[in-house]
Amino acid sequence: QVGPRPGSSDFNPSVPVKIFSAGAAGCVSDLVTFPLDTAKVRLQIQGESEPLVRGQRATYRGVFGTMFTIVRTEGARGLYNGLLAGLHRQMSFASVRVGLYDATKQFYGRGSESPSIATRLAAGCTTGAMAVAVAQPTDVVKVRFQAQVRLLRGGAATRYGGTLDAYRTIARDEGLRGLWKGCLPNIARNAIVNCCETVTYDVIKERILQYELMADNMPCHFTAAFGAGFCAAVAASPVDVIKTRYMNSAPGQYGGAIHCAFTMLLKEGPAAFYKGFMASFLRLGSWNIVMFMSYEQIKRGAARLHKSVQSSF
Repeated sequence: QVGPRPGSSDFNPSVPVKIFSAGAAGCVSDLVTFPLDTAKVRLQIQGESEPLVRGQRATYRGVFGTMFTIVRTEGARGLYNGLLAGLHRQMSFASVRVGLYDATKQFYGRGSESPSIATRLAAGCTTGAMAVAVAQPTDVVKVRFQAQVRLLRGGAATRYGGTLDAYRTIARDEGLRGLWKGCLPNIARNAIVNCCETVTYDVIKERILQYELMADNMPCHFTAAFGAGFCAAVAASPVDVIKTRYMNSAPGQYGGAIHCAFTMLLKEGPAAFYKGFMASFLRLGSWNIVMFMSYEQIKRGAARLHKSVQSSF
């Protein structure tokens, strides 16, 4: 399991401790990896308005080339456009999808200590979908901010003056539905991502401990998290590109997520679905490593603190 394995000498943290630890670890991970996410978004939306013609030089080329271009043209702050919304997102999103995973897995597995893969996948899909339902507005605002420079290059005014202004403007101009724009493709993406990340981490960590390849420590957490990030990047990249394009689109540009996917396929070809893949892999790989290693340490520290507070009364 994502928490301590049965029989471990570690404390078994309560659900509130896991929820807090997951949200805090998500914020730590976002602070470290946010520039990679910004580069990924810029690469994914490149060619959306005007598809690149043969011989035309792309504005953004490669992950680190994109980051260098952003720093050169916008300053280092450009790499952190939408960070506040990103932290809002992690406090609600990671808290639910990671923090509630063990409890949901135990519920579906009826308390079994060795739930099946199907049970784990069902738990991952459930907490991923629940997290999207809670955190979708923060994701919409984050993507809009990260893509905002494209509008500036086109000569248009900045869309939003700040994070709170973005929430207000989207709700005013597009209605509450605008804040949940792209919710269905995001649910699809996060069902895939959560299964690949949380379930893969859970299974790899369990197998490592089961066969005593490593102790339940940071090298074990690093190995399991790296595998989870790679699986998530391969499986989720196409849905992630569609989600990014659709959430960033102007009202009426696409009839829906499926229309957005068909438009990409016809105009840009199948390769469009893996635009920004290296950025996505670097982002998901590094995010998972920082996230799960932070989560394990914060969770253990919080559990020890909670136990010491209880024992003092």
